[in-house]
Amino acid sequence: MTTRPVLVSWSSGKDSAWALHVLRQQPDRYDVRGIFTTVTPHFDRVSIQATPRRVLEVQAQRLGLPLYEIPIPYPCPNEAYEAAMRGFLDRVRKLPANLTADTFAFGDLFLEDIREYRRANLGGTGFEAIFPVWGIPTDELAQTMLESGLQAIVTAVSPTSKLDRSFAGRWFDQSFLDDLPEGTDPLGENGEFHTCVVDGPMFDRPIAARPGEIVGRPVSRNHDGTGGTVTAWYADVELLKD
Repeated sequence: MTTRPVLVSWSSGKDSAWALHVLRQQPDRYDVRGIFTTVTPHFDRVSIQATPRRVLEVQAQRLGLPLYEIPIPYPCPNEAYEAAMRGFLDRVRKLPANLTADTFAFGDLFLEDIREYRRANLGGTGFEAIFPVWGIPTDELAQTMLESGLQAIVTAVSPTSKLDRSFAGRWFDQSFLDDLPEGTDPLGENGEFHTCVVDGPMFDRPIAARPGEIVGRPVSRNHDGTGGTVTAWYADVELLKD
């Protein structure tokens, strides 16, 4: 059977990390060839997740995979994001035969509008989207992640969620899950919180890191810069000596 070359959309967080892990458990079907990530040069961080780029680079090293960064502006209207992605598709088309892929994997879990948006953006491009963890109940998957030894730091808390500053900078562990307000998805699939993975079965060895400074930052209520600003809480990730 011919394996399917895949590039994984890597947010730096737990869901994309688990999607990559699922694919790697099926080496007869998938050949994971790299990860791609949107970064915001204005902050020198992964977009949305706020993971420092220096940590992102170590993640790629621990995965043993090429990292393809896609810079986007801040604020980032949809047109700018989609233009950046089209540019990335052109880059992928020009990669050597042993590195390129025609399939992109995403870690989305249940939001139909997001899945359809990704499919629509790839329509007619020659690339296909797959969703390795789609439909897995998030409460079950959260426990599976913890049992696997996955470790992640909560790097961002949405100002429109029920979570407050105290949740930023915590470890994604059973205590964190137990403290989530009622109605909060345990994996933050509705955008309630975001994480940075520093250990798990997808890495060849752990990343020595700890939660760093927590800051409140005014952010646009909408990605395109409209709707005024609200305060989001972010936690830095500090690398430690191995």
